[in-house]
Amino acid sequence: MTDKPVRVRIAPSPTGYLHVGTARSALFNYLFARHYDGKFLVRVEDTDVERSKKEYIEPILDAMRWLGLDWDEDIIYQSERLDHYRGFVDRLLESGHAYRCFCTREELEAERERAKAEKQPARYSGRCRRLNSQELREKLASNQPYTVRIAVPEGTTSYDDMVSGTLSRHSNDIEDFIIARSDGSATYNFAVVIDDHEMGITHVIRGNDHITNTFKQIQIYRAFEWPEPQFGHVPLILRPDKKKVSKRLGDRDVGEYRRDGIVPEAMFNYLCLLGWNPKTEQEIYRREELIERFTEANFNASNAIFDEEKLIAFNKAHIVRMTDHDLAVLVAPMLVEADVTTKYWLETRWEYLRHVISLLKERVRTLHDFVGLGGYFFSFDYTYEEKADAKQFTPEAAELLTELADRFEALDEFSHDSLEAALKGLAGQRELKPGKLIHPTRLAVSGMSIGPGLYDLLQALGKPIVVERMRKAVEYIQKKHRT
Repeated sequence: MTDKPVRVRIAPSPTGYLHVGTARSALFNYLFARHYDGKFLVRVEDTDVERSKKEYIEPILDAMRWLGLDWDEDIIYQSERLDHYRGFVDRLLESGHAYRCFCTREELEAERERAKAEKQPARYSGRCRRLNSQELREKLASNQPYTVRIAVPEGTTSYDDMVSGTLSRHSNDIEDFIIARSDGSATYNFAVVIDDHEMGITHVIRGNDHITNTFKQIQIYRAFEWPEPQFGHVPLILRPDKKKVSKRLGDRDVGEYRRDGIVPEAMFNYLCLLGWNPKTEQEIYRREELIERFTEANFNASNAIFDEEKLIAFNKAHIVRMTDHDLAVLVAPMLVEADVTTKYWLETRWEYLRHVISLLKERVRTLHDFVGLGGYFFSFDYTYEEKADAKQFTPEAAELLTELADRFEALDEFSHDSLEAALKGLAGQRELKPGKLIHPTRLAVSGMSIGPGLYDLLQALGKPIVVERMRKAVEYIQKKHRT
């Protein structure tokens, strides 16, 4: 740790939506900041003109808001700082820590091909670093285009990684990399260092595919004689096929999981455990618990697998823990969008919706299941599950449903206990197991063979609807067996 107040950042690039790898990095930085009472900042790295698109920025930020990753201070946009970086390039040229490279693309490609032929690493030879002052003046006088490269010092570069311990790399493996393109614009690694320094970033937590970038960025920090942040490179998130989760492989973005009915608490919890371990058997955590427990000591060094079925299991666990009201807020728009009911109808029957939620929440895996498994609480088109229909809707069932509907209609109190007594009373009188009545009754009133407890379901629907649906089912059965 550092004595300075913690300041961390997430720096998404708007070249696509927010995929789970970037979301996990954002989440780790957020938890780290909140655990140490620090600041969590956002910087949009939109300097890649060809690939960056403004229309991706708001969906990325919206996905972060959905996850509850509230940031501190204003967002920094690199595209608004392009001219700012140029002065820092000049400073390194003046100090001798950087030099102009006049090599053409064709010359650099020829170098790489020679290296391949000689089975050597394809790295820049550094020949422009050896230009004398007269050669330099002549090239500048003739307006030859150039890039600017950092002059990597000889020897070994080392730093202490928060996850992997001490990491080292020889200068031959870093090469004199470009910090400014021929048009004067800063490259990724250079802009990142300037921004992190000026934002006061104390810790950089990101995927371990950035380790090569870190060794380059350290060269820039040391050339400016700036203090380096503490770096921590967490393991990659892999798909089940062991390939890295990324935009380029077409992996799903966080917004898709939201649209699929995943609750943010579940995604937050699950992502947190991909590369970090609280060292307990417990898996389901509230956000506050994770903030309290989150320290760098519990990072894992091995890669993690993103398993959608495991995410669904987390989702189911978090849905059960949510209040009926909070779930109703999320489910209501889905019911309206599915044309199951109307916004006005729900607003005038909010207690009913919450009651339906309470009956279904133990059985659903995603928020959409409330619609798929509970649509009949709001409307019913009198269609029935095909297999259940064939099994349950017999001529005998029509007779039993008729008599049971009469008994239900005669009840003064339409409660769980009175409904159960009526059904079991008829079963006993007919010397039948209750299931002979329960299953066709459930199918008659819901169209489904599964659902919450039958008596709770009937009570929620109410006497008029239950009796009407049972009699409609009788008509359907009689017609089916006449034809």
